[in-house]
Amino acid sequence: MLEVKELRFHYPGGPQVLQSVSFELEAGKFLAVLGNNGAGKSTMLKCFNKILSPDSGSVRLEGEELLNMTTREVARRSAFVAQTVPETQMTVHDMVMLGRRPYMTWGFTEKDHEIVHEAMESLQLMQMRGRYLNELSGGERQKVMLARALAQQPKLLLLDEPTSNLDIRNQYQVLEIVRGICEGEGITAIVVMHDLNLALRFCDRLLLLQDGEVYRYGGQEILDRQAVREVYGIDGEVAEVRGRRVILVD
Repeated sequence: MLEVKELRFHYPGGPQVLQSVSFELEAGKFLAVLGNNGAGKSTMLKCFNKILSPDSGSVRLEGEELLNMTTREVARRSAFVAQTVPETQMTVHDMVMLGRRPYMTWGFTEKDHEIVHEAMESLQLMQMRGRYLNELSGGERQKVMLARALAQQPKLLLLDEPTSNLDIRNQYQVLEIVRGICEGEGITAIVVMHDLNLALRFCDRLLLLQDGEVYRYGGQEILDRQAVREVYGIDGEVAEVRGRRVILVD
């Protein structure tokens, strides 16, 4: 269970970006954070794993207060996948192995190697473990970063617009993998995204942010014509196509 209570944040000299954000998310659920640019979506995610330090509030994961932990302790409980993936001359294996850094003492153990191999196998990366990241496609690199996050053995997986630079095929593949991780391993995942139809297809919880506040939070039913108009300023009809809810923009 993730419990967020009255989370507030502002950048130095700037306005309040997050204003008393509160919600609860059950273990094993996949949450999409939605809203216009500047609503505070990515900022909120970075507060969860202490990339940013909030002004006040609480972020509790399975009863533990993440905001009181060291960065190393947080990294053993949550993993962050950024929007951009480095095109570095580092092998797939070495990049995934970086996920074990929060657990390292004097070096990598046999157990570390086992966990890394399991993460790569789950994303079908073993056949490319010796290749360099700058040789891979955008979708392949994103899967490598997911594998690195899984190697951290997190309880909470945070993804900041992981599909924004991918084609449709890879968007679906990456989100399908994350949904499978939630369902199969009980990991809680939060993804920041802009595509409402992708959120409806893959996520079972939705959080709409507007001006740093929670506009609505719940299941797919919260995304209706009124919400689309008030949050995004456009008219959109919610329809059902082949048993799935979709947004059709007028």
